[in-house]
Amino acid sequence: MTSVPLASLTTSRVGGPARRYINAETEDELIGAVRAADEAKEPLLIVGGGSNLLISDSGFGGAVVHVATHGLEMSEGADGTVTAHVQAGHPWDDVVAQTLREGCSGLEALSGIPGLAGATPVQNVGAYGADVSHSISAVRVWDRQDRNIVTFTNEDLQFGYRDSLLKRSTVNGSPRYVVLTVDFVLSRGMDSAPVRYAELARALGVEVGERAAAEDVRREVLSLRAGKGMVLNPGDPDTYSTGSFFTNPVVPEEAAAHLPPEAPRYPVAQPGMVKLSAAWLIDRSGFPKGFGLPSTGQGFDLAGGRASLSTKHTLAVTNRGNATAEDLLAIARAVADGVEDAFGIRLHPEPLLINCSL
Repeated sequence: MTSVPLASLTTSRVGGPARRYINAETEDELIGAVRAADEAKEPLLIVGGGSNLLISDSGFGGAVVHVATHGLEMSEGADGTVTAHVQAGHPWDDVVAQTLREGCSGLEALSGIPGLAGATPVQNVGAYGADVSHSISAVRVWDRQDRNIVTFTNEDLQFGYRDSLLKRSTVNGSPRYVVLTVDFVLSRGMDSAPVRYAELARALGVEVGERAAAEDVRREVLSLRAGKGMVLNPGDPDTYSTGSFFTNPVVPEEAAAHLPPEAPRYPVAQPGMVKLSAAWLIDRSGFPKGFGLPSTGQGFDLAGGRASLSTKHTLAVTNRGNATAEDLLAIARAVADGVEDAFGIRLHPEPLLINCSL
């Protein structure tokens, strides 16, 4: 297919046309489409749920392969654990819901995150103190460079904060590895993994580090996310976004020393580094919920109904109904520039920016 509008494949509802579009419903179709594009030296974009992409208004002048594989199989381990073997194109929240129905815990704090299972190891997707690196045991990928299937272990993937080997490895300017399947090792039982996030612990009435019923954790996470516009809802423009647009910055301790004492700081594994709250920096730099730019004649203002920060959460840049990619980028640039002016810290985007930049 040609000239397929990519806005229809993304949660922000923006993006121009694909020069060529392939819907891959099986693993063989996925590998075949990628191989064909590479052999033709055609630019390639892999699209899953579209929740972590901001695609330019000019679209993509190459092959867009939509990952539409489905399937989830559970197998019992000798040590009492359960492995969920998931196809890359399986909707992520369906994975969480099904594993809970099967009496397994470990993914409940990651409920409500849009997108597909295959994207989760690339970005080391996480929320509410949990991330997928806590559960992933193996990822099968198609290696575009060596043209074979490779299986990576958790250690091989070199997970970091919103980062992995898969995210860092490229060929011809796009990801080297195409995720085929992901294996998650889960616990059998009705109790959740230890609750690591204070807001979630308060909602559950437990202390940080304690456990709760896994289904209760899922319910409260969905409620918290919905309150921030982070669960897709066709009737709520606050959910037409890429989720959190900016990552929480990890900076040298001396770079954070000038911040007010009340600025949240979180420990990280790297010596001499500290993680800050992007939302706190945005709020304190003068960008409230619902922030929109004054009208420029191109309609960047909230009143014009195009783009703004979410009215529920300052980390999300939202499409109010008829925004362009450039509208969303204009909001994001204003915020990033304002935070840097106020605190000397540059925020970086969490979604992949395709044929566009801040």
